[in-house]
Amino acid sequence: MELFPQQASSFAPHVDALYGFLIAVTAFFSLLIGTLVVSFAIRYRRRSPGEIPPVVHESGLLELVWTVIPLGLVLIMFFWGAAVYFRITRPPTGAIEIYVTGKQWMWKIQHGDGHREMNELHVPVGQPVRLTMASEDVIHSFFVPAFRFKRDVVPGRFSIAWFEATKPGRYHLFCAEYCGTRHSGMIGWVYAMKPADYQAWLSGGAAGESLAAAGAKRFQEQACNTCHAEQAGARGPSLVGLFGKTVHLQGGQTVVADEAYLRESITNPQARLVEGYPPIMPTFQGLISEEGLLQLIAYIKSLSPSPAAGAAPPAPSTERKPAKP
Repeated sequence: MELFPQQASSFAPHVDALYGFLIAVTAFFSLLIGTLVVSFAIRYRRRSPGEIPPVVHESGLLELVWTVIPLGLVLIMFFWGAAVYFRITRPPTGAIEIYVTGKQWMWKIQHGDGHREMNELHVPVGQPVRLTMASEDVIHSFFVPAFRFKRDVVPGRFSIAWFEATKPGRYHLFCAEYCGTRHSGMIGWVYAMKPADYQAWLSGGAAGESLAAAGAKRFQEQACNTCHAEQAGARGPSLVGLFGKTVHLQGGQTVVADEAYLRESITNPQARLVEGYPPIMPTFQGLISEEGLLQLIAYIKSLSPSPAAGAAPPAPSTERKPAKP
């Protein structure tokens, strides 16, 4: 029986090395301090009621030693931990885009090309995978122990995370945040496959509509094209090439158009107004599901010069349609 889950991701060895160092430092000082406490208690105990202990003169060198050594260890832990943190929280460019929606009590997963899964995730070995995750109801947590991968999925915002599988196999997927009476049943599997096997899996199943294509339909259904048109004098800013660029806001502030900004602009458009445009966009909070928001954002991302998810659908039509109530 293994003491720890096997290491099956690119940053699992880094996480385990840091964890091992913390455990070793803790064990060493626990034993050292415990031993000294017991030995000093025996050696310097009062042997008679009238015994007076001798005067102890402080040692400046000793004070310096037990100040510098703990400080050095803490700094090592800090910088080492920061390096691991930055490694696991910064998705590399060119990663495979996969979208995850948590819901009591299941994981709904969609690949960029339209393949859908439920409580299962197929990924290729040796390629980084970027997850954009959202929750339909309560806080969930996407946890794969073998990958040393855990990210909370909080309602009302997107969680971005990534991993790179290094060993083919089947690995447990858990929800690590109590989410209701059937929390223990919110489990699944991650299948890490060789690239050839992964391509065979992709071609073997019937791929549905891509996330970007579904988002293009929602874009039309919600009449977003009536304002966000690629033409002069449009009532809303153009979305073509928007993702990843710097947006100038009213008041002189700027923001990068990432997933979080796009989500906020859909659900709370008055929060950060684009410079030069009036506050006329209505809120879609509660009118579009989290899955629908992921589709819209995938579509907007596909309008950039280098699409991040799925194939770029045709540009939105400028034909005016009545907005849905």
